[in-house]
Amino acid sequence: MGIPLVTGAAGFAGSHLIEQLRETEPAVAAWSNPGGHAPAISDPGVHWRAVDLLDGPAVAAAVAELRPSAIYHCAGFASVGGSWSRPAQVLQVNAVGTQHLLEAVRQAAPDCRVLVTGSALVYQPSTQALDEDAPLAPVGPYGLSKLAQEMLTLGAKDLPAILTRPFNHAGPRQGADYVTSTFARQIVAIERGTQPPVMHVGNLDSRRDITDVRDVVRAYTMLVAAGRTHRPYNVCSGTAHRIGDLLDALIAMAHVRVSIEPDPARMRPSDNPVVLGDRTRVLADVGWAPRIPIEQTLRDLLDDCRRDPDSPGRG
Repeated sequence: MGIPLVTGAAGFAGSHLIEQLRETEPAVAAWSNPGGHAPAISDPGVHWRAVDLLDGPAVAAAVAELRPSAIYHCAGFASVGGSWSRPAQVLQVNAVGTQHLLEAVRQAAPDCRVLVTGSALVYQPSTQALDEDAPLAPVGPYGLSKLAQEMLTLGAKDLPAILTRPFNHAGPRQGADYVTSTFARQIVAIERGTQPPVMHVGNLDSRRDITDVRDVVRAYTMLVAAGRTHRPYNVCSGTAHRIGDLLDALIAMAHVRVSIEPDPARMRPSDNPVVLGDRTRVLADVGWAPRIPIEQTLRDLLDDCRRDPDSPGRG
């Protein structure tokens, strides 16, 4: 039997997933994008390989050579805000890249369980808690690309495919495009004296369901082990935190005084006032629930930024 494979292994969730898997696996295969940032993990048990998911023959050859025991597909275009300026690219990377991977598995490892990390942004915006039967109606390029990815995954009835719909997650090594990380990096810059003691912020009244990334990747491993195939799973905390409250918590952890200034450039198009998930299904099927409180998530994120806010592996 082969070893588990993580695509997008140099990224935010992927790097944490590698660490989670290495707690029980003697070795893990890790794919990163050619030309991307350097791997975040230096571990002889992690076997790195640069694979372009848009190169179908290369993906097929790499899967055939590895014949993995399981696949965690974390690779993709991850910036929701950035997708508005590059809609064609995000659709190609998230949908076509996934199709290449699924086809490679079909040809070389048809019994391999494949977990595809989708997104809660496939849902129609709602102020109510969203379960997996809620209407699907994405409002932006990123959500549309993840819906296409999802349709390809659920349509692969001949493969043991598992689909997740993760809501927002945060924690150490998070990229600068995400709200909690943006706050933490600004605080560190202020502490270091490289930014005036003013934080530039977007909409603080939005409420987001945020889970610690380390809890999220634990859900992924539990779903690969015991989740039902072709059945979407929300991965979420079930609590919608007001963004302004998260900012206040981070400022309270700062070593300096900080003031706040609204920045219109940080207001995202079609911003949903509330994004909240229902995690009943994942709890019932595999017994997963988040363990790490949001306060610890924020503190660990801030401490990570203090150590090295620009180190490779962020994002």
